[in-house]
Amino acid sequence: METYFMNRKFVSKSNLVLRKVLNSKENLDILQDFIESILKIEIQKIKLNPYLKSKEKYLPKEENFGVADVRIQQKNKEELNVGIQFIDGYYIQNKILLYYAQIHANQLEHNKNRKVARTITINILDYDYFKTQEYHKTIKVNSKIDENGNSEEMEFHVLELPKFQLIDIENMTKEQAWMIFFCGNNPILLNRVIKKFDKIKKLDNLLEKYWEEEIME
Repeated sequence: METYFMNRKFVSKSNLVLRKVLNSKENLDILQDFIESILKIEIQKIKLNPYLKSKEKYLPKEENFGVADVRIQQKNKEELNVGIQFIDGYYIQNKILLYYAQIHANQLEHNKNRKVARTITINILDYDYFKTQEYHKTIKVNSKIDENGNSEEMEFHVLELPKFQLIDIENMTKEQAWMIFFCGNNPILLNRVIKKFDKIKKLDNLLEKYWEEEIME
């Protein structure tokens, strides 16, 4: 049985590296492809929220609070805030909840005239946390009741890289392809998904360029 670990291109300041690479209008197609694959939704519109960039100097350097924070509109017209972050093996529960709170609160600062939307976070772990064997765990929590009697549902997706196993290579899903890329420790499968999936290939090229141009500070 093969054990998967995180793609080495993400190891150094994983949130910071991908945030530098992905937070531009030109690369929203990569974020859309990844989010659609993980959440199993169809996105009609996607836009970067400015929160991470405007607040990064106030946030802890060791995490820097996430890869991306986007506002999306689904094909069914529902709008969502979606945040993506990597988490190491310490204080996982706190980091999941704190990141969710930051992403959810962002929309209040962004535009007071914009309707508050439901928030979903995608949390990628290079660590076994839950006792279950599934690598993708979805957690939903009803947090409060609004004035109309509707419950506000908090939703967290947790991807545990060490638990990921690919059983059927020929019928690989897009989510599994992304997991292979994030794990990155099987060169044969990694090259296969890079060649087969254009958004993964685009991200891999961006990461190669980033590390070629990175200057030691």
